[in-house]
Amino acid sequence: MTQDAPLDIFLSGTPGFEHLLRDEAAALGFANATAVPGGVTCDGDWSEVWRANLMLRGAGRVLARVARFRAMHLAQLDKRARKIDWTTLLRADVPYRVEATCRKSRIYHAGAATERVETAIADALGAIPTEKAGLIVRVRIEDDLCEISLDTSGEGLHKRGHKQAIGKAPMRETLAALFLRACGYDGSEPVLDPMCGSGTFVIEAAEMAMGLAPGRDRRFGFEDLGSFDAGGWSTLKASLAEPKPTDLRFHGYDRDAGAIANATANADRAGVGGITNFTHQAVADLTPPDGPPGLVIVNPPYGARIGNRNLLFALYGSFGTVMKERFKGWRVGIITSDKGLARATGLNFRNVSAPIPHGGLKIQLFQTGPLK
Repeated sequence: MTQDAPLDIFLSGTPGFEHLLRDEAAALGFANATAVPGGVTCDGDWSEVWRANLMLRGAGRVLARVARFRAMHLAQLDKRARKIDWTTLLRADVPYRVEATCRKSRIYHAGAATERVETAIADALGAIPTEKAGLIVRVRIEDDLCEISLDTSGEGLHKRGHKQAIGKAPMRETLAALFLRACGYDGSEPVLDPMCGSGTFVIEAAEMAMGLAPGRDRRFGFEDLGSFDAGGWSTLKASLAEPKPTDLRFHGYDRDAGAIANATANADRAGVGGITNFTHQAVADLTPPDGPPGLVIVNPPYGARIGNRNLLFALYGSFGTVMKERFKGWRVGIITSDKGLARATGLNFRNVSAPIPHGGLKIQLFQTGPLK
């Protein structure tokens, strides 16, 4: 496969929010971005794979599909896996491993499928797989159709490289970015999180306002592939726009002083410390900051610990009262797994998202229009 050959690119995303990831990919100019279950497909060459990893906020991983064929039995899988030019895709000096999944197929044993592809690669490269290698070849067999992809991200893309300190129930940056997009946030208004934890929503919003590439400070799996061109990658990174100056401010509050210290440090590492403010403060004491109204987005505690549910009703009720009495003109987005707690705010929700998987629960985004 040559440097410029077209690839099928798969952007893994949050189930239920595929349309938001498609919109982000299309806005960034990725060709033929199409929402499919679990993510988005698009077309491009290897440089587009690099750009997807660097620029997309909502994608969890970027996979480059290198083969697609029918495989009814293991001998067929073995034969076709050997036709792939592994020596141009992988490097013999970089550890790799193979992960396979099988669904509704005559090849039903994922371990056997893994073994066949591993052997094909090892024979081509002269290098055997390594159990804990960061570089993963993903094999997916569904309805007897085999797709083989290279995971070009390495660590998941939610790991931006800035957040060293996280709270008790962290939300991944990728999911936070999609929730901001679901709220219509485009970087042109202030954002406030009254229960900010480690600052994820505030930092993501501030980065978006400054036009910062989410992957600007980290390393990726594709840097270890045979197709990697260090000069081309340097040129791509050098072409990134300078950070945009903004008069907007982004505010986080939390009643946990340790969370505020962590959020402040995370924002400084991300380069947005100058436009973010984090304050140790309870929800009941919240007042609107100076400047135009914008978006209040909050991921409060919810019903995982049912014993605390009565206490949570009081918290949600207090939050709703503060919003209605003090935050005229602001929009509110609440993320919770508990419709009853959302209703306890007394806010008028005009939009409720589909259930989204998060940490073993199904959560939903409840949105208001501008408060009157």
